[in-house]
Amino acid sequence: MPAKWTKKDLLSRPIKHVDITAFDGRVIVDSYRHMAYSARTLANASDIYSMMLKDKDCGVILTLAGSLISAGLKRAVITLVENNMVDAIVSTGANIVDQDFFEGLGFKHYIAPGSPEAPPVDDLTLRDLMIDRIYDTYIDEDDLRACDHATYEIFNEFAPGAYSSREFIEAMGAFLAHSPKLSKNESIVKSCYQKRVPIFVPAFSDCSAGFGIVLQQTEAIEEGRGQVAIDSGKDFRELTDIKLACRDTGLLMMGGGVPKNFAQDIVVAAELLSERKGGKARGDIGMHKYAVQMTVADSRDGALSGSTLREACSWGKVDVVHEQMVFGEISAMLPILASDAYHRKAWKGRKGFKFADLFEKGEGVPSFANGTKKLSKSGR
Repeated sequence: MPAKWTKKDLLSRPIKHVDITAFDGRVIVDSYRHMAYSARTLANASDIYSMMLKDKDCGVILTLAGSLISAGLKRAVITLVENNMVDAIVSTGANIVDQDFFEGLGFKHYIAPGSPEAPPVDDLTLRDLMIDRIYDTYIDEDDLRACDHATYEIFNEFAPGAYSSREFIEAMGAFLAHSPKLSKNESIVKSCYQKRVPIFVPAFSDCSAGFGIVLQQTEAIEEGRGQVAIDSGKDFRELTDIKLACRDTGLLMMGGGVPKNFAQDIVVAAELLSERKGGKARGDIGMHKYAVQMTVADSRDGALSGSTLREACSWGKVDVVHEQMVFGEISAMLPILASDAYHRKAWKGRKGFKFADLFEKGEGVPSFANGTKKLSKSGR
């Protein structure tokens, strides 16, 4: 190892995203089916996911929590989106903005040298070098500030008003797709825009997008012009509209947190809207027909992330016929499940629901269809 680490040394080994088409996960899953513990639950979960895909009337909602894209799962998710294996996404802002859109702009995440238990460089030194750490992964803070500023400049193209996170993210996807220099970069945001798969980020301020909103609002206040804002209620209503439009739904949940609860709650919200028109609770709106969750969280502290899918049944959110908890680390588990589903080909002939087309393009939302202006790389 170098006697003295430089920033160039520390940011020299980019994360490579796993390709689920390059290996056949069926061999592993078929072996796991005859084992125990997390191996068998992963096999059961894989079977349930294939059932979702075989059920042509079932819309599949993927949730993402934790730092998954920085860990190397971007290409796996893109493969699911591009093969009509996912119809909507609910995620943390970190995955969608700070990690995926960030890479869509051409930036990378890097493998940290050594190990988190015995790091060759301490975190105070990383701070001075403008390097951010996610466990065993590095991000260039200078690049992240450029990402912050890109969101600000995109949001500044919106007419003043309140928008759902879906509308903001769709504009970000349009920006990437219509930019000659960026359109070839792999991005979940871009692929979802092209496949008409809506992305919802309930805590949209909790990421680079939040810095972009702060910048836009502050500058607008100083200049005496209109501001843009996040309408979280519209997010919830739009995702509930998906449940109302598609009676049968399945959840593929990576981690827990806000995305998990947000996706589960649309059943209750749809019930409330149904009751307004004379419908009855616990009956007229179907619970999520299928559900899989991967998590390392424990259920004993009562927190949401580790709460079981059977517990969700008591709330009227998830049916217990086809549900499976998988207690394991997602970067190791998801590639196996996704590769298994890809190679079993239950998705063949499945048409994507194109749920993004349920929502009319709001006035004031930039399309970037006629190309994009070059964004500056100034920081936040």
